[in-house]
Amino acid sequence: MTETPRTTSREVRLAARPTGLPGPEHFTLVTTPRPVPAAGEVLVRNRFFLIASSLRMMISEGAEDVHGVPFPALRPGDTLGATTLGEVVLAPADSGLTPGDLLVHRRGWREYAAVPVADCERLDAGPADPVEAALGHGWTAYAALTRALRVGPGDTVFITGASGAIGSMAGQIARRLGAGRVVGSAGSAAKAERLVEEFGYDAVVVRGAGPVVEQLAAAAPDGIDKCLDLVGGEQLSAAVAVANHGARIAVMGSLSGQLAATGTGRTAPVSLDSVQLLLKRITLVGYSADDDPQAQPEWARTYREWREAGLISFPHQRIAGIENAVQAQLDTAAGRYLGAVVVAL
Repeated sequence: MTETPRTTSREVRLAARPTGLPGPEHFTLVTTPRPVPAAGEVLVRNRFFLIASSLRMMISEGAEDVHGVPFPALRPGDTLGATTLGEVVLAPADSGLTPGDLLVHRRGWREYAAVPVADCERLDAGPADPVEAALGHGWTAYAALTRALRVGPGDTVFITGASGAIGSMAGQIARRLGAGRVVGSAGSAAKAERLVEEFGYDAVVVRGAGPVVEQLAAAAPDGIDKCLDLVGGEQLSAAVAVANHGARIAVMGSLSGQLAATGTGRTAPVSLDSVQLLLKRITLVGYSADDDPQAQPEWARTYREWREAGLISFPHQRIAGIENAVQAQLDTAAGRYLGAVVVAL
Protein backbone atom coordinates (compact mmCIF):
# COMPACT_ATOMS: atom_id res chain seq x y z
CA MET A 1 0.00 0.00 0.00
CA THR A 2 2.95 2.34 0.58
CA GLU A 3 3.03 5.47 -1.59
CA THR A 4 4.80 8.83 -1.59
CA PRO A 5 2.90 11.08 0.87
CA ARG A 6 1.04 13.98 -0.67
CA THR A 7 1.31 17.51 0.70
CA THR A 8 -2.49 17.93 0.92
CA SER A 9 -5.34 15.95 2.42
CA ARG A 10 -9.05 15.95 1.67
CA GLU A 11 -11.54 15.66 4.53
CA VAL A 12 -15.27 15.91 5.12
CA ARG A 13 -16.47 18.49 7.62
CA LEU A 14 -19.82 19.25 9.18
CA ALA A 15 -21.23 22.33 7.45
CA ALA A 16 -24.38 22.69 9.55
CA ARG A 17 -26.20 20.65 12.16
CA PRO A 18 -29.33 18.92 10.82
CA THR A 19 -32.65 19.13 12.61
CA GLY A 20 -33.88 15.89 11.05
CA LEU A 21 -32.20 13.39 8.77
CA PRO A 22 -29.00 14.89 7.35
CA GLY A 23 -28.68 15.79 3.68
CA PRO A 24 -25.74 16.67 1.42
CA GLU A 25 -26.07 20.33 2.44
CA HIS A 26 -24.94 19.47 5.97
CA PHE A 27 -21.46 18.38 4.84
CA THR A 28 -18.58 19.86 2.89
CA LEU A 29 -15.46 18.34 1.31
CA VAL A 30 -12.35 20.48 1.77
CA THR A 31 -8.68 20.24 0.83
CA THR A 32 -6.19 21.14 3.55
CA PRO A 33 -2.43 20.87 4.08
CA ARG A 34 -1.43 17.39 5.17
CA PRO A 35 -1.38 17.31 8.99
CA VAL A 36 1.94 17.57 10.81
CA PRO A 37 2.11 15.12 13.74
CA ALA A 38 2.93 16.59 17.14
CA ALA A 39 5.07 14.84 19.74
CA GLY A 40 3.56 11.46 20.54
CA GLU A 41 1.48 11.35 17.35
CA VAL A 42 1.58 9.10 14.29
CA LEU A 43 1.01 10.35 10.75
CA VAL A 44 -1.41 7.89 9.15
CA ARG A 45 -2.50 7.53 5.55
CA ASN A 46 -6.09 6.41 5.91
CA ARG A 47 -7.13 3.58 3.60
CA PHE A 48 -10.68 2.65 4.61
CA PHE A 49 -13.27 3.96 7.04
CA LEU A 50 -16.63 2.65 8.18
CA ILE A 51 -19.96 4.36 7.52
CA ALA A 52 -22.17 4.28 10.64
CA SER A 53 -25.75 5.37 11.30
CA SER A 54 -24.61 6.54 14.74
CA LEU A 55 -22.98 9.54 13.04
CA ARG A 56 -26.33 11.32 13.35
CA MET A 57 -25.98 11.29 17.14
CA MET A 58 -22.68 13.14 16.80
CA ILE A 59 -23.84 15.90 14.47
CA SER A 60 -27.40 16.84 15.45
CA GLU A 61 -28.45 19.72 17.68
CA GLY A 62 -27.69 19.12 21.35
CA ALA A 63 -25.23 16.28 20.71
CA GLU A 64 -22.92 17.56 23.43
CA ASP A 65 -25.68 17.08 26.02
CA VAL A 66 -25.72 13.29 25.73
CA HIS A 67 -23.62 11.60 28.40
CA GLY A 68 -22.04 8.18 28.03
CA VAL A 69 -21.86 8.18 24.22
CA PRO A 70 -18.40 6.82 23.25
CA PHE A 71 -17.79 9.37 20.51
CA PRO A 72 -17.57 13.16 20.63
CA ALA A 73 -20.19 15.69 19.61
CA LEU A 74 -19.30 17.60 16.44
CA ARG A 75 -19.91 21.26 15.66
CA PRO A 76 -19.99 23.02 12.28
CA GLY A 77 -16.45 23.16 10.93
CA ASP A 78 -15.35 19.95 12.67
CA THR A 79 -14.08 17.00 10.64
CA LEU A 80 -16.24 13.90 10.93
CA GLY A 81 -14.94 10.77 12.66
CA ALA A 82 -15.31 7.02 12.15
CA THR A 83 -13.51 3.73 12.74
CA THR A 84 -10.66 3.66 10.26
CA LEU A 85 -7.95 1.40 8.86
CA GLY A 86 -4.79 3.32 8.00
CA GLU A 87 -1.11 2.88 7.21
CA VAL A 88 1.73 4.45 9.20
CA VAL A 89 3.65 7.12 7.30
CA LEU A 90 5.70 8.58 10.19
CA ALA A 91 5.90 7.43 13.80
CA PRO A 92 7.81 8.48 16.95
CA ALA A 93 11.03 6.52 17.43
CA ASP A 94 9.85 5.08 20.76
CA SER A 95 6.35 4.10 19.56
CA GLY A 96 7.22 0.62 18.35
CA LEU A 97 5.58 1.51 15.02
CA THR A 98 7.23 1.63 11.62
CA PRO A 99 6.13 2.97 8.22
CA GLY A 100 3.80 0.52 6.54
CA ASP A 101 2.25 -0.81 9.75
CA LEU A 102 -1.54 -1.01 9.63
CA LEU A 103 -3.48 0.74 12.40
CA VAL A 104 -7.07 1.06 13.55
CA HIS A 105 -8.19 4.43 14.93
CA ARG A 106 -11.24 6.73 14.90
CA ARG A 107 -10.07 9.72 12.82
CA GLY A 108 -11.75 8.77 9.59
CA TRP A 109 -13.45 10.91 6.95
CA ARG A 110 -10.02 12.27 5.93
CA GLU A 111 -7.18 11.00 3.79
CA TYR A 112 -4.39 11.71 6.30
CA ALA A 113 -4.62 11.91 10.09
CA ALA A 114 -2.27 12.78 12.94
CA VAL A 115 -3.27 10.37 15.71
CA PRO A 116 -1.91 10.02 19.25
CA VAL A 117 -0.06 6.73 19.63
CA ALA A 118 -2.33 5.87 22.57
CA ASP A 119 -5.38 6.12 20.30
CA CYS A 120 -4.03 3.64 17.74
CA GLU A 121 -4.32 -0.13 17.67
CA ARG A 122 -1.87 -2.01 15.49
CA LEU A 123 -3.58 -4.58 13.32
CA ASP A 124 -2.12 -8.01 13.93
CA ALA A 125 -2.05 -10.79 11.37
CA GLY A 126 -5.54 -12.02 10.56
CA PRO A 127 -7.68 -12.67 7.51
CA ALA A 128 -6.14 -12.10 4.10
CA ASP A 129 -8.24 -8.97 3.76
CA PRO A 130 -7.32 -6.55 6.60
CA VAL A 131 -10.60 -4.67 6.12
CA GLU A 132 -12.42 -7.67 7.58
CA ALA A 133 -10.23 -7.67 10.66
CA ALA A 134 -10.32 -3.91 11.20
CA LEU A 135 -13.82 -2.85 10.19
CA GLY A 136 -15.97 -5.95 10.46
CA HIS A 137 -18.55 -5.91 13.24
CA GLY A 138 -18.28 -9.62 13.86
CA TRP A 139 -16.62 -9.29 17.25
CA THR A 140 -19.39 -6.93 18.40
CA ALA A 141 -22.04 -9.49 17.51
CA TYR A 142 -19.94 -12.35 18.90
CA ALA A 143 -19.48 -10.64 22.25
CA ALA A 144 -23.20 -9.97 22.60
CA LEU A 145 -24.25 -13.47 21.55
CA THR A 146 -21.73 -15.27 23.76
CA ARG A 147 -21.60 -12.95 26.80
CA ALA A 148 -24.81 -10.95 27.15
CA LEU A 149 -27.15 -13.56 25.63
CA ARG A 150 -25.23 -16.81 26.07
CA VAL A 151 -26.74 -18.35 22.93
CA GLY A 152 -26.64 -22.13 23.02
CA PRO A 153 -27.85 -25.22 21.19
CA GLY A 154 -31.52 -25.16 20.27
CA ASP A 155 -32.16 -21.50 21.11
CA THR A 156 -34.53 -19.46 18.98
CA VAL A 157 -32.76 -16.15 18.41
CA PHE A 158 -34.32 -12.91 17.14
CA ILE A 159 -31.96 -10.27 15.73
CA THR A 160 -33.41 -6.88 14.88
CA GLY A 161 -31.72 -4.83 12.18
CA ALA A 162 -30.50 -8.07 10.65
CA SER A 163 -29.34 -6.52 7.37
CA GLY A 164 -26.94 -4.04 8.99
CA ALA A 165 -23.24 -4.33 9.69
CA ILE A 166 -23.77 -6.14 13.00
CA GLY A 167 -26.96 -8.02 12.19
CA SER A 168 -25.66 -9.57 8.96
CA MET A 169 -22.82 -11.11 10.97
CA ALA A 170 -24.96 -11.96 14.01
CA GLY A 171 -27.22 -14.38 12.16
CA GLN A 172 -24.26 -16.37 10.89
CA ILE A 173 -22.62 -16.40 14.31
CA ALA A 174 -25.81 -17.49 16.10
CA ARG A 175 -26.07 -20.38 13.68
CA ARG A 176 -22.46 -21.41 14.36
CA LEU A 177 -23.14 -21.24 18.13
CA GLY A 178 -25.87 -23.85 17.71
CA ALA A 179 -29.06 -21.81 17.59
CA GLY A 180 -31.99 -23.94 16.51
CA ARG A 181 -33.83 -21.12 14.74
CA VAL A 182 -32.61 -17.64 13.76
CA VAL A 183 -35.13 -14.92 12.94
CA GLY A 184 -34.27 -11.40 11.83
CA SER A 185 -35.90 -8.14 10.83
CA ALA A 186 -35.17 -6.06 7.73
CA GLY A 187 -36.49 -3.10 5.81
CA SER A 188 -37.36 -4.84 2.54
CA ALA A 189 -38.40 -8.18 1.10
CA ALA A 190 -35.26 -8.22 -1.07
CA LYS A 191 -33.02 -7.96 1.99
CA ALA A 192 -35.07 -10.59 3.79
CA GLU A 193 -34.57 -12.99 0.90
CA ARG A 194 -30.78 -12.50 0.91
CA LEU A 195 -30.58 -12.93 4.70
CA VAL A 196 -32.31 -16.31 4.43
CA GLU A 197 -30.43 -17.50 1.36
CA GLU A 198 -26.93 -16.28 2.28
CA PHE A 199 -26.54 -15.33 5.94
CA GLY A 200 -27.95 -17.99 8.23
CA TYR A 201 -31.50 -16.76 8.88
CA ASP A 202 -34.50 -19.09 8.87
CA ALA A 203 -37.07 -16.29 8.57
CA VAL A 204 -37.15 -12.50 8.45
CA VAL A 205 -39.93 -10.08 9.39
CA VAL A 206 -40.16 -7.06 7.10
CA ARG A 207 -40.77 -3.55 8.40
CA GLY A 208 -43.97 -2.18 6.89
CA ALA A 209 -45.34 -5.59 5.83
CA GLY A 210 -47.74 -5.76 8.77
CA PRO A 211 -47.57 -5.57 12.57
CA VAL A 212 -44.14 -6.77 13.63
CA VAL A 213 -45.51 -8.72 16.59
CA GLU A 214 -47.76 -10.76 14.29
CA GLN A 215 -44.96 -11.44 11.81
CA LEU A 216 -42.61 -12.44 14.62
CA ALA A 217 -45.13 -14.77 16.23
CA ALA A 218 -45.56 -16.51 12.86
CA ALA A 219 -41.79 -16.67 12.23
CA ALA A 220 -41.11 -18.02 15.75
CA PRO A 221 -44.21 -20.07 16.62
CA ASP A 222 -42.49 -21.59 19.66
CA GLY A 223 -41.41 -18.16 20.97
CA ILE A 224 -37.94 -16.62 21.19
CA ASP A 225 -35.29 -17.39 23.78
CA LYS A 226 -32.69 -14.72 22.95
CA CYS A 227 -32.92 -11.33 21.26
CA LEU A 228 -30.13 -9.06 20.05
CA ASP A 229 -31.87 -5.71 19.60
CA LEU A 230 -30.23 -3.13 17.35
CA VAL A 231 -33.40 -1.17 16.53
CA GLY A 232 -35.69 -0.56 19.51
CA GLY A 233 -39.22 0.73 18.99
CA GLU A 234 -41.88 -1.64 17.71
CA GLN A 235 -39.38 -4.43 17.18
CA LEU A 236 -38.21 -4.49 20.80
CA SER A 237 -41.82 -4.38 21.93
CA ALA A 238 -42.58 -7.39 19.71
CA ALA A 239 -39.62 -9.30 21.14
CA VAL A 240 -40.99 -8.92 24.66
CA ALA A 241 -44.45 -10.04 23.53
CA VAL A 242 -43.16 -13.19 21.81
CA ALA A 243 -40.43 -14.02 24.35
CA ASN A 244 -40.42 -17.32 26.20
CA HIS A 245 -40.10 -17.68 29.96
CA GLY A 246 -36.55 -16.80 31.00
CA ALA A 247 -35.72 -15.09 27.71
CA ARG A 248 -32.75 -12.74 27.51
CA ILE A 249 -32.77 -9.50 25.49
CA ALA A 250 -29.62 -7.42 24.91
CA VAL A 251 -30.14 -3.88 23.60
CA MET A 252 -27.14 -2.76 21.53
CA GLY A 253 -28.57 -0.15 19.17
CA SER A 254 -31.31 2.37 18.51
CA LEU A 255 -31.76 2.48 14.75
CA SER A 256 -35.43 3.35 15.10
CA GLY A 257 -34.30 6.68 16.55
CA GLN A 258 -31.16 7.21 14.48
CA LEU A 259 -33.09 6.77 11.23
CA ALA A 260 -36.25 8.62 12.26
CA ALA A 261 -37.33 11.32 9.81
CA THR A 262 -37.60 13.93 12.56
CA GLY A 263 -35.77 14.73 15.77
CA THR A 264 -32.11 14.43 16.73
CA GLY A 265 -31.68 10.65 16.44
CA ARG A 266 -30.70 10.35 20.09
CA THR A 267 -33.93 8.90 21.46
CA ALA A 268 -35.72 5.68 20.52
CA PRO A 269 -39.02 5.54 22.42
CA VAL A 270 -40.58 2.13 22.96
CA SER A 271 -43.71 0.84 24.65
CA LEU A 272 -43.01 -2.27 26.74
CA ASP A 273 -45.46 -4.46 28.63
CA SER A 274 -43.84 -4.67 32.06
CA VAL A 275 -46.28 -7.39 33.06
CA GLN A 276 -44.71 -9.62 30.41
CA LEU A 277 -41.24 -8.78 31.71
CA LEU A 278 -42.34 -9.82 35.17
CA LEU A 279 -44.38 -12.92 34.42
CA LYS A 280 -41.88 -14.33 31.94
CA ARG A 281 -38.85 -13.42 34.07
CA ILE A 282 -37.27 -11.74 31.05
CA THR A 283 -33.76 -10.35 31.43
CA LEU A 284 -33.45 -7.04 29.56
CA VAL A 285 -30.01 -5.41 29.51
CA GLY A 286 -28.18 -2.65 27.69
CA TYR A 287 -24.91 -4.01 26.35
CA SER A 288 -21.70 -2.84 24.67
CA ALA A 289 -19.02 -5.16 23.35
CA ASP A 290 -16.54 -2.86 25.09
CA ASP A 291 -17.79 -4.42 28.34
CA ASP A 292 -16.03 -7.66 27.36
CA PRO A 293 -12.75 -6.77 25.62
CA GLN A 294 -11.47 -10.33 26.05
CA ALA A 295 -14.03 -11.37 23.44
CA GLN A 296 -12.07 -9.61 20.69
CA PRO A 297 -9.00 -11.89 20.52
CA GLU A 298 -11.26 -14.88 21.05
CA TRP A 299 -13.36 -13.75 18.11
CA ALA A 300 -10.26 -13.21 15.94
CA ARG A 301 -9.23 -16.84 16.43
CA THR A 302 -12.76 -18.17 15.96
CA TYR A 303 -13.44 -16.06 12.89
CA ARG A 304 -10.21 -17.17 11.24
CA GLU A 305 -11.16 -20.81 11.74
CA TRP A 306 -14.71 -20.32 10.46
CA ARG A 307 -13.56 -18.21 7.51
CA GLU A 308 -10.94 -20.71 6.41
CA ALA A 309 -13.56 -23.46 6.64
CA GLY A 310 -16.01 -21.45 4.54
CA LEU A 311 -18.53 -21.28 7.39
CA ILE A 312 -18.93 -17.50 7.54
CA SER A 313 -18.65 -14.47 5.28
CA PHE A 314 -18.24 -10.71 5.69
CA PRO A 315 -21.12 -8.98 3.88
CA HIS A 316 -20.09 -5.46 2.95
CA GLN A 317 -20.13 -2.79 0.29
CA ARG A 318 -17.03 -0.80 -0.70
CA ILE A 319 -17.45 2.76 -1.93
CA ALA A 320 -14.47 4.26 -3.75
CA GLY A 321 -13.30 7.80 -2.97
CA ILE A 322 -13.81 10.28 -0.17
CA GLU A 323 -15.78 12.42 -2.62
CA ASN A 324 -18.49 9.72 -2.54
CA ALA A 325 -18.51 9.26 1.24
CA VAL A 326 -21.36 11.64 2.03
CA GLN A 327 -23.64 9.97 -0.50
CA ALA A 328 -22.66 6.60 0.97
CA GLN A 329 -23.72 7.88 4.41
CA LEU A 330 -27.07 9.06 3.07
CA ASP A 331 -27.64 5.84 1.11
CA THR A 332 -26.87 3.77 4.21
CA ALA A 333 -29.46 5.71 6.21
CA ALA A 334 -31.95 5.12 3.38
CA GLY A 335 -31.39 1.37 3.62
CA ARG A 336 -29.76 0.91 0.23
CA TYR A 337 -27.07 -1.54 1.37
CA LEU A 338 -26.84 -4.86 3.18
CA GLY A 339 -23.95 -5.40 5.57
CA ALA A 340 -21.13 -3.03 6.45
CA VAL A 341 -20.44 -0.01 4.24
CA VAL A 342 -16.77 0.90 3.83
CA VAL A 343 -15.25 3.88 2.03
CA ALA A 344 -11.96 3.12 0.27
CA LEU A 345 -9.54 6.05 0.01
